[in-house]
Amino acid sequence: MRPTQSTVQPSFKGKPMKSLQNDFVAYLIISPWLIGFLGLVIGPMLASLYFSFTNYDMLSPAVWTGLDNYKNVLFNDPRFVQSLKVTLIFVFVSTPLKLIFALLLALLFNTGRKGTGLFTTIYYIPSIIGGSVAIAVVWRQLFGREGAINTLFASVGLDGINWLGDPSYALSILIVLVVWQFGSPLIIFLAGLRQIPQELYEAASVDGASTLTRFFRITLPMLTPVIFFNLIMQTIGAFMTFTQAFLITNGGPMDATNFYAVYLYETAFEHLRMGYASAMAWILLVIIGVITLILFATSKYWVHYEGGSK
Repeated sequence: MRPTQSTVQPSFKGKPMKSLQNDFVAYLIISPWLIGFLGLVIGPMLASLYFSFTNYDMLSPAVWTGLDNYKNVLFNDPRFVQSLKVTLIFVFVSTPLKLIFALLLALLFNTGRKGTGLFTTIYYIPSIIGGSVAIAVVWRQLFGREGAINTLFASVGLDGINWLGDPSYALSILIVLVVWQFGSPLIIFLAGLRQIPQELYEAASVDGASTLTRFFRITLPMLTPVIFFNLIMQTIGAFMTFTQAFLITNGGPMDATNFYAVYLYETAFEHLRMGYASAMAWILLVIIGVITLILFATSKYWVHYEGGSK
């Protein structure tokens, strides 16, 4: 009788060589992303964490100062307080407005009428180009002292308004610009609406439920996971708003639109206070993290998932 050939595969530290080869191929495939992630994300983050504890201006070696940067930012910098105040107002006003407009348009486009696909595309375009330099320049020309809006006012005999030069209006103009870019949450809301079973609406109609009742009893509860996702993403994005304020108002007038990101950029690249700016960046990360945790903690009271769980 011939001895049976062993089918046991060679192994390395208890792991089959075939599995190791598969792991190697997998890591080889994702290596471009992995190298970019380590070199362009993790590396700069760790560097900024180190520099946040130093006095560093990019022209001379960093000098360790411990927690001095954090203390100065939090307790001795009135412009930090102003920039944080402006940013919080911007976030808590623009984000709900953007989501409300996006949801209303999504409900309108979800009717399945002819042409809704075209209009959805048209409304999505501002979200693609809304953060670009070109749109910021156009917005500045529209609301400038001699811009198109004031020209239109003059044509009907009204006095123009210094939209971007008056602290009472400047922040509102930027909020309007950001709210106008609701295409991304609009698409996500549309996808969520189309996942709601039609049988629920049919059963509610048989019971005589009105349109508002169906919206508040079916649509809104079933859509809360999508609302929660959009709320998280748009809140984080609003905290990092930079291009619009930098190009349209440059943080003015009188720091009325001096967003946190604008002040951080000014500190880092205009005054070359890299250590101080790094501390500001990590403080912003903590603020965003705390607000995100609060949203997750409160979501159990209003976010409804399929199957009745929260």
